[in-house]
Parts: sequence; structure tokens; C-alpha cells
Amino acid sequence: MWPADEYTRVTLEGAKPFKFQSFFVKDPERLVIDLEGLEVNDELRSLAAKVRDDDPYIKTMRVAVNRPGVSRLVFDLKTEVKPQVFPLAPVGEYKHRLVIDIYPAKPRDPLLALLKPPDPIGEMSQAPVTGAPAPATQTPLPPTIAAPPIEVARVEVPDLPVLKLDPRKPAKVPKMERLVIVAIDAGHGGEDPGARGRGGTHEKDVTLAIAKRLKAQIDKEPGMRGVLVRDGDYFIPLAQRVTKSRRVQADLFVSIHADAWVKPDARGSSVFALSERGATSAAARMLAQRENQSDMIGGVNLGVKDPVLARTLLDLSLTATINDSLKLGKAVLGEIGDINSLHKQSVEQAGFAVLKAPDIPSILVETAFISNPEEERRLKDAGYQDKLAAAILGGIKRYLSNNPPLARNKVASN
Repeated sequence: MWPADEYTRVTLEGAKPFKFQSFFVKDPERLVIDLEGLEVNDELRSLAAKVRDDDPYIKTMRVAVNRPGVSRLVFDLKTEVKPQVFPLAPVGEYKHRLVIDIYPAKPRDPLLALLKPPDPIGEMSQAPVTGAPAPATQTPLPPTIAAPPIEVARVEVPDLPVLKLDPRKPAKVPKMERLVIVAIDAGHGGEDPGARGRGGTHEKDVTLAIAKRLKAQIDKEPGMRGVLVRDGDYFIPLAQRVTKSRRVQADLFVSIHADAWVKPDARGSSVFALSERGATSAAARMLAQRENQSDMIGGVNLGVKDPVLARTLLDLSLTATINDSLKLGKAVLGEIGDINSLHKQSVEQAGFAVLKAPDIPSILVETAFISNPEEERRLKDAGYQDKLAAAILGGIKRYLSNNPPLARNKVASN
């Protein structure tokens, strides 16, 4: 069970496909799901105890036998909701799943987040990120899942000036005529843990910790505000990450990840941007395929067709935005090179779904290799997380000093 402000997710997992029916009961609001061929057992009953008092949508949950061979789940709701109930085929280490996503009937306005005072850095634990539960340390990485091929092509990267931070001359952002909004995307989340370190650390945990520290540092800058695309341990589909950033009218989009490889000696940081014409290397292509698997592992309801998401993902007028993304990426890469070795000395490109906003310069930062034991330890260290956040912010400020944002455009709001 994954409660969050945006929605609450409940997942059932079994060896066979689920046969189910769902319906609403009014006065009071209840969501009812009947499961055919599933016996009520201790594991199913234990779900009720997992409902948290602070869940924004579920008040209580009940499990009972409805009729012979049919178990019934009843969710007592706190407010009007718009649920999605859908099955998922086995993928990675997951078996058959039934996903119950409970969204509010009236989605919250993401722009309200900008009106809140900056969250103090103390709200997040200063302690290092904890490792995964014991069983996870023994679980191998999920097998590679076939994804649509991304053709490798030669991409001419513009000849951009080397942007290196001189510690005696920190980048100064010119006085802005309006608030500069940076969307910060912590990779993976919820049922999608991302890569796992040999010490049991989950990528989703370190990316969220770094994202929160980056937001805290951005919020201290005059005229700048960071917005967390994901602010807790829950899953957000890749297309929704793009759309959420557009709804808050973000000027820049930074997706934070931790790399992994089969050999533990791979190390260093990398920065990526979108490519319209194929990947700049086979490694970039493989990484994009792996990151784009997030929707398959985390679970997306493919039956829901959102025209705004479709337009976002199909928009090919990205040339100017990609060039700006390369400039931003080069600035950030130069700053990160001061605190960590670089796995690649230049910004690479590939077809990352999460970077496909047609009007927002967007980069994906692979902070380090979580599969490298030394870098895994550093990624869990609060001090090093702060250094990474400061380096990313330094690159953002360097980029803005040469590329101040223009007047804000009207973007899709639904």
C-alpha cells in the first residue's frame, strides 16, 4: 500500500491473473472489489492493518467472504474519489498484480505547492539513507525487459563552450523579472525501486533524498523555487512526470537517478539529454531502455487515454529545447566533475521518455553508480548528498546566468 497526496495505490500480487469486479456504493462513499477464486487468508486480511491514519483517501478497509469462491474488499473512503482498477502481467520480479489506484475526484492544483513556504532541510532525516529490508539484499536485479528499439545514430552536438565553475567566481544569476521554477524529479518510487546496490540500497531512496536537498538549496536562492515531482515513496508514470512539470510551468526539469552495471567497478557521474535521432552511444541507448521500463515495473493503466499526455509525448518540435538541454547538461556536468569522477566527459543523448517535455530544457543526472560499493556508500551519506545537490544547483545557476528565462508561456493545465 502506497499512500500519497496525489493518490493512494493498493497492490495485490498472485501467481494467477486476477478475476475481479469493482463498483461504488454511496452514502457513505465506498469502493467495493470482488475477487473471484481468491480465498480470504491472513495475507489478505493484513491489508486492512496497512491503512494509515494519514491516508488522504482511505478511511478503513475491510475483507470478507461475499459468497462461495468470492472474496470482497471494501474501502471506506474519506472523500469523493476517481479510482482506477487494472491488472498487470508479470514483469521483473513481480508476479501477476491487481492495482487499485485511488485518485481524488478533483485533482489538487500543483501550483499551490509554490505558495507553500520552503520545507526546512531538517524535515528530512539527516541520517544516511537506510538499506533495503534484508530479503532485498539477496534479490538479483530484475532481468532486462525488451523495449522498443532506439536506433543508434550519429548526433551532432552543438559546439558549446566549456562551463567550469571557478570557486573564486561563483555563478551569479541575473536578477529575474519573475520566479524561476525548477522541477526536480526523483527517479523511480513505490513499486519501482530502480537499481539496487550490493549493500541493499534502493535507487528510489537516494534519488528522493538528493531531490529534497536540491529543492531546499534552490528555495534559498532569491527568485528561484524548486518543485518536487515526487515527494514521497510512490510511483508516478513517466508521462505524468512530464505533464506535472508543465502544469507548474517549470523553466527547467532535472531528473535524478543512480546508475548501475553488472560489474561493480563501473563508477562516475553522467548527464543525459533527449535525442530525436537516436542515441549517441550504445550505452546511452541501453540506459534509456532501462529507465523507460519504469512504467512496466511501477504499473501504468494503459486503458486510460489522456490527450494532453499523448500530445506531450508525440510532440517532435524539440530542436530548440534540446539545444538548451545540452547547454544545461554541460553546465551541470562541469560542476559535478568537481566532486566526483565523470563516467562520460560530455552530455550524452537518447530517447528518455521522462525528458520529452517539448518546451522545458530537461536533463537526467546519473549521480553515481549505486552498483559500485564505494559510490553506494557515498550516495547514502548526507554530506555527499548535499555536495551533489550543490553541484547541480551550481550548474543550473551557471546556465541561467547565460540563458535567463523568457516570459512565461501558457501551458496545458488539464
